[in-house]
Amino acid sequence: MTDAPPTPPTAAPLLAAIASGTVVHDLAQPLENGMPCSPNHPGFRMALLRRHGDGTRPDGSSAANELIVTGGHVGTHIDALSHASHHGRLFGGHDAAEAQQGGRFSVHGIDTVPPMVCRGVLLDVAAAHGTDILAAGYGITADDLARAADLAGVVPAEQDVCLVRTGWARRWNDAEAYIGHATGVPGLTESAAAWLADRGVRAIGADTTAVEQIPADQGHAVLPVHRTLLVDRGVHLIEHMNLETLAASCAAEFLFVLSPLKITGGTGSPVRPLAVLTAASSAPEEQR
Repeated sequence: MTDAPPTPPTAAPLLAAIASGTVVHDLAQPLENGMPCSPNHPGFRMALLRRHGDGTRPDGSSAANELIVTGGHVGTHIDALSHASHHGRLFGGHDAAEAQQGGRFSVHGIDTVPPMVCRGVLLDVAAAHGTDILAAGYGITADDLARAADLAGVVPAEQDVCLVRTGWARRWNDAEAYIGHATGVPGLTESAAAWLADRGVRAIGADTTAVEQIPADQGHAVLPVHRTLLVDRGVHLIEHMNLETLAASCAAEFLFVLSPLKITGGTGSPVRPLAVLTAASSAPEEQR
């Protein structure tokens, strides 16, 4: 008697769910000249190098193209574990100086981060405080996250991606206010970071420049949550997200999709994360 052959994987249930109707929330900010950018990173620049009419083919057609110059941590992006070190060590104890020899990282590069297709959870801390936007420089605590989870009726779990809404994306079109050097920026404290890491999440995203709390007039001089998550716990950070339409839909959990660019040995990558819901789950409560 021989063992039965393994059942081949099938996309049928997924395709059936898609056929029933989906709603996709784009969680990325637009990439454009002059957009907000952390002072620690080179900004984004795009320029047309070839314009229609610069050259015309015999059949009358022409083409245009552009040059894009950007840092890896500009706009909506994900941090690789090579992005931060502590006392010269990366996550897992790797020697940072040795790992970056040759101008790119031999361990923990962004190219080693697999695509994420998993459950996403939204914790709307601003809503839990009864406001559209948290106060500048507010430090989100573990208790704040627990309160937001109670409000949402869902708790982040192993291998989830947890998105934390502060409402700060509403300041995106005012770069100075959004970066908030003078005022500070709301974000996670170390207790909140540990609360999420203890639940086994693979990544944490937020609608701010650094995910973590930035006190007034201190800028990015010290980033303890980056150290806690990237170096100590191996949890990726997704920065500069736009969570407004997702929050307005009242969705607490969803299919989360994100794929970093395969930049060999890079420390981060621009991304366009998506939250996918069935049409039924996106309908207002009174229509269900």
